[in-house]
Amino acid sequence: MSDAALPARTPDARGPQPVEVALLASVFVVAACGLVYELSAAALSSYLLGDSVLQFSTIIGTYLFAMGVGSWLSRYFDRQLPAHFLRIELMVALIGGALPAILFLANAYVPGAFRLLLYGLVMVVGTLVGLEIPLVMRILKRNIVLKNLVSQVLTFDYLGALAVSVAFPLILVPQLGMIRTGLLFGFMNAAVAVWALWLFRHELRRIGAHALACFLSLAALLAAFVWADHITTLAEDKFYQDRIVFSATSPYQRIVVTRGLLGHRLFLNGNLQFAERDEYRYHEALVHPVMAAQGAPKKVAVLGGGDGMAVREILKYPSVESVTLVELDPNMTRLFTEHETLAALNGHSLSSPKVKIVNTDAFQWLQQPGGSSAAGPSQGASAPSGGSEPREAGSVGVDDLYDVIVVDFPDPTNFAIGKLYTNSFYALLEKRLSASGYAVIQTTSPLVARKSYWTVATTIESVGLRATPYHAHVPSFGEWGYIIASRRPYRMPDALPAGLRFLSPSTLPLMFDFPLDMARVPTEVNRLSNQILVTTYEQEWGKVMAH
Repeated sequence: MSDAALPARTPDARGPQPVEVALLASVFVVAACGLVYELSAAALSSYLLGDSVLQFSTIIGTYLFAMGVGSWLSRYFDRQLPAHFLRIELMVALIGGALPAILFLANAYVPGAFRLLLYGLVMVVGTLVGLEIPLVMRILKRNIVLKNLVSQVLTFDYLGALAVSVAFPLILVPQLGMIRTGLLFGFMNAAVAVWALWLFRHELRRIGAHALACFLSLAALLAAFVWADHITTLAEDKFYQDRIVFSATSPYQRIVVTRGLLGHRLFLNGNLQFAERDEYRYHEALVHPVMAAQGAPKKVAVLGGGDGMAVREILKYPSVESVTLVELDPNMTRLFTEHETLAALNGHSLSSPKVKIVNTDAFQWLQQPGGSSAAGPSQGASAPSGGSEPREAGSVGVDDLYDVIVVDFPDPTNFAIGKLYTNSFYALLEKRLSASGYAVIQTTSPLVARKSYWTVATTIESVGLRATPYHAHVPSFGEWGYIIASRRPYRMPDALPAGLRFLSPSTLPLMFDFPLDMARVPTEVNRLSNQILVTTYEQEWGKVMAH
């Protein structure tokens, strides 16, 4: 019987009927599930492809377009609407719930097909989700007048979306991980199908077949949820090749530590951050040219560098009284403080009484007067205390100044990180440097990403600081670049701490010499309003990855 053949009924004065309440609750669940699949696809594409703004924009746009297609197709469903709704729920549950797992596996085993599969799945899930709400509304209009129907359905739809938009980054992904989050909401979609099976049991034909489909779908999703860790391991073992000794998903990134013949390696969102066999080259080159040149640095800040390797090198200077480590992700600092093997790599530097850890955004930390005392939760020892005269809010006093600031952020693969390479950021950094202080910024490869490298130099100079570029060869990364920012001209140090494995006073000057293929090129200033560096970086490294 078509829904057109059903007589319209006036809403019962006694209030909403159980079927209406159940279907409106289903709208809440359906909206929540649909948004989870959308956010999962966007987040995964951002993790694996970089450029979060581009990925979120294209995924959300494709998903909304697919929902429009689904809504348009719903006009062709005339009979047995509850049966169609039930089938669509099961398809959304299976395809949407498995979407994160499928994409993880595809990235590991068939990376060349990842984009095609990503947008194909988004189109399929979006189309199915676009079919759901029109079908629910046509089923509900048997009992609810149109004016109330539209307002009630949209209210529950938006409430479901709100609940998930808050829970997804704060609770679901940190606690369950991406794969289990998708499977959990797939299970919820399948539960809606079971609810529909019960509500419309008197209308459905072949109810046994529908019941079997619901049972098999729930069983498959439950089994996948239980074995989610094995799915993740299967994908990551293939992707990383070496044995994974630690993995975790935080609200900010995917953290993976592997161990192979060449030692431990740290990956953030699939990008290599250090390799045990040659990290000493990277960190000695990052820290010692500025620490030794400053003379006798007492107060040091490290922005990023939650692995503690840079702090390890800083603590080799007896003059250092305090080190403030500003790291966004508390999972990183906790891991490299408490994990015995990884803490040994940084010489247990994060447990030093001289070190104070502040888990907050470095941009916000620089904006706050008082620095570590004014921004975010902290762990570790408190910095040496001292009195200071009252000052106006927003001003920077002598206690906020640092002799050396080490900036060790990941490369600018997206706009969230790209803001930490803008002139706005360096203007804040300049205010925290003492008169004789130096800041050093890790700055990607001047050979592979030549224009990106010199963009950072141009941006530093735009805020009135001197930029002194240098580079070092790190086998895991290739030719790697750094830039010193200071008010005074850089002075080459005469001595370095004993026991270094890479740097020496005689070889240090060679790092400041650039061959022709890494020489300076004209570049623009990287601003918050344009973030030209992110685009340039993606273009230059994209050419390398394409080969």
